[in-house]
Order: sequence, then C-alpha cells, then structure tokens
Amino acid sequence: MTPAPTLLPPTLDEAYAICRSIAKREAKNFYYSFVALPVPRRNAICAIYAFMRKADDLADDESMSREERRVQLDAWLAGWRSACAGEGTNDPVFLAVRDATERFSIPLSLLDELVAGTTMDLNPAAGNGPDTYATFADLYRYCYLVASVVGLVCIRIFGYQDPRAEKLAEETGIAFQLTNILRDVAEDAERNRVYLPLDDLAAHNVSLDALLHRAPGTPPTADERALLADVAQRAENYYRSAQALLPLIDRESRPALWVLVTIYHGLLKRIGRADYDVFSSRASMPSFEKLGILAVGLTRMFWARLFA
Repeated sequence: MTPAPTLLPPTLDEAYAICRSIAKREAKNFYYSFVALPVPRRNAICAIYAFMRKADDLADDESMSREERRVQLDAWLAGWRSACAGEGTNDPVFLAVRDATERFSIPLSLLDELVAGTTMDLNPAAGNGPDTYATFADLYRYCYLVASVVGLVCIRIFGYQDPRAEKLAEETGIAFQLTNILRDVAEDAERNRVYLPLDDLAAHNVSLDALLHRAPGTPPTADERALLADVAQRAENYYRSAQALLPLIDRESRPALWVLVTIYHGLLKRIGRADYDVFSSRASMPSFEKLGILAVGLTRMFWARLFA
C-alpha cells in the first residue's frame, strides 16, 4: 500500500500570504493602516494580527465550554512554543510570526501576555454571574493585555528609538480598547459580559441588571448616557498619548499609525455624536470614510519615502 504523501510546510512567502489574507478578511479597521506600511513591516503586522485573531477565535468559540476552550488554547500555545524552540511546524501563522519576531526583535514574552489577555475572558465568573470588572484599575489590566501589548509589539515593527514610545503605545492601546468597549456594550451584554467598571456604574446610578437585561434597541437613560460619556472622556484623554507617539515612530511607519489612530478616534467621535446611544445600533465608520483616511495615509507614506 502506497504511503500517504508527507505535506510540506508552506514557504515563508506562502505563510505571510496566508496571514495577509486573514488580516484582509478579518481586520476591518486595522487593515486600512496595514496598507500604509512598507511591505516587510506590513507582512510582520499581518502575521501578528493573524496570531492574535486565532487566539481570540479559540477563546470566543461558544460552541465549546470555557474549560474546552482553555484546553484548545493551551494546546495551540504549546504548538507555538514548540515552533519557537525550532521544532518543525506546518502552521503558516507560526512560521510567519516566528520570522517576524526574529526580524523585528519582538520579545516572545509580549506574545505570551497577548494570549494571557484572551484567556481572561475564560476565567470563571463568580457563580454563574456575568463577567465584570470592579474598578477601572482592574479593567486597565485587561485592556493592557488585549490591546496595549499589541501596541508594544507594533511599535517594534514600526521602529522607534525614544523609550518614551513604550508608555505612549501602552496608553494608545487603552484608548483603542475603551473605544471598542463603548461600541460593544450591547453585544457584550448579550454574552453576559459588562466591561464598564462596577464602581463607575454605581457612581452614575446605573444597575448591572439594566445593562444585561434590556429590550433590544432601547435607548440609554440620562444616567447611562452620563456613564458612557465619562468612559469616552477617559478614552479621549488616552488619545493624547497616541498623538504624542506619532513623532517618535520611524518616519516611514508614521502614516500607518496615523491611519489607525484616525479611524479609531473617529469611531469614538461617532459614538459621541450619537449621544452615546450604543444600544439602538452598533457604531461603525463607513468604508468610504476609511478609504479617504487611507488615501491621506498613502500620500503621507509617499512623501515620507521621497524625503527619507
């Protein structure tokens, strides 16, 4: 009987191509900024995104119990660590990320933290209650792991010399994640999750039950609008760090970061213009607006290369 042929691992070019296709299909806001990067940096960012996407998908797969998802994530992470140790792998994402971490001197500890962030949502809630965060300090830790760590990886790909860039990248990630949290309040509540800190709810006389159990599309009360406005202001404060970060990034990477910051900050502004009604519809930026921002970013990239 003829043995089945052994599948060869993808080449590095093929691995990066697969990561680019994942990013293009899934990244939405992120992908518009990736396009404004030089190809080697774009490949690396797409590889990191594909790694992050896989971890998120495993953590969020509600067809499995939390315990089963943890087992799947642990097995996947073991495969990644084996690949990092130089063992053979056919996983194109592992191949691309391993190359990117070596090429751009990305500490593997940052990727461990990124995966740790995805597993926070798998921690069992008290009893059968909802997933919540008591204080903003608790929420900050979550935001750091799922968003700031991404920023700390990205700036190594973007390139920087000034060590101040690291704290600014951390705080830029907080701004992005708070924007995501505001946008997804209704969707998260359907999944029995409330990321708005409980002490903020109490300060605004908003009950946890009001967020978790409401008729679909019910607009926010005055107290809920005030709560959401305060969270938005906190995010707005962190966007100042994003503006301070831009000039510290390598010139040829600044347009990409500018595109990303402009899109995310624009989403926060849209939520404000809707008077913080994140329940009637999910805030999003139309594609034509993103393409307009990308066009400006590509123009900036052209001039950055011209005068490099």
